[in-house]
Amino acid sequence: MDMMSAARLHDVASPFVVDRVPVPTPGDDDVLVRVRACALVPNLKNVAYHYPEWFPFLPLPPLPAIYGLDPAGEIVAVGSHVGGLKPGQRVYVNPARSCGACIKCRRGDTVSCSSFTLAGYFGCGPGSKQVFERYPSGGFAEYMIAPASAIVTLPDEVTFEQASRFGYLGTSYAALCHAQAGPQTSVLINGATGTLGVGATLLALAMGVPKILAVARNEALLSELKALDPKRIITYSTKAGPCTDWARENTDGFGPDCVIEALGPDAPPEATMAAIQSVSRGGRIVTVGGMDKELPISPIWLMVNQISYIGSAWFTTAQGQDMAVMAQSGTLDLSRLEQQCFELDQVNHALDAAHHRERGGFINIVVKP
Repeated sequence: MDMMSAARLHDVASPFVVDRVPVPTPGDDDVLVRVRACALVPNLKNVAYHYPEWFPFLPLPPLPAIYGLDPAGEIVAVGSHVGGLKPGQRVYVNPARSCGACIKCRRGDTVSCSSFTLAGYFGCGPGSKQVFERYPSGGFAEYMIAPASAIVTLPDEVTFEQASRFGYLGTSYAALCHAQAGPQTSVLINGATGTLGVGATLLALAMGVPKILAVARNEALLSELKALDPKRIITYSTKAGPCTDWARENTDGFGPDCVIEALGPDAPPEATMAAIQSVSRGGRIVTVGGMDKELPISPIWLMVNQISYIGSAWFTTAQGQDMAVMAQSGTLDLSRLEQQCFELDQVNHALDAAHHRERGGFINIVVKP
């Protein structure tokens, strides 16, 4: 077990190459995981090809880099300080890393650390460079190390392939938690047929939300989404125009209690505004999809209507464990996701497949080292 195969990016905007590299050695507080599945997220090509130009302030792992955001597998070794985890356990590895020492980390708010970093993806601040020095690699390799604090244990009811979707599912779950979604709330999901949107719909169902307003363009995918629970999900295609009035009409004129804004960077700002302008007085808007256009939001509109506008970037390991429990109990139905799997040496084909998903967010692109 001295050497392993890993798909590495040697140069920006170049194909991944499968190399033989040393198996990493876990530190005292780490675990070594044999990776069995790692989702290839739809935005990876943008990160690997364009982020150095688009977002030079977001640190990337040093080249040659092992990407791979959402690994799942089994523990094969634990560090000397690790308790509660043991070899053989099936796990998902939350890629969230932080400095562990700042005031926000010490009070448990690791996602707000100024050094917050997604292993196998990118960082969010200057301190990410130091984080990458300790945890440089993601899941496109046979083995990886991670801090024990990043480990979500998996029940038998969750396959490795399903667990590899936990990153995007967890992002949606954290957004719904910020929105205080539950049995007393109505939720509008904007961009409902994408990766984040489908996840938000599945999780809103699991959390007991009684009315889910699913908004997107693709009418066929909206029909598939509604079939998840026809009594609780109502759909609207933006091909018919802005969704604002429709959303209010379907919530007794008040508007939804919360809006999950899951549209991506290429979405027109008008589509975002149509959704958020439908929110009820006292409502909550959580943006999670990365739509990056300027929005004409009036601060006095937020103030007078007591509306909260919240950014949500990732999720905690505890929230990841919540999802594992929900899946085990059957409230979170992961069987609705279709797995499209590729071997490690097919990672470049998987990258292309992520941009040609006929079933949108219902497809999970998985690399299996």
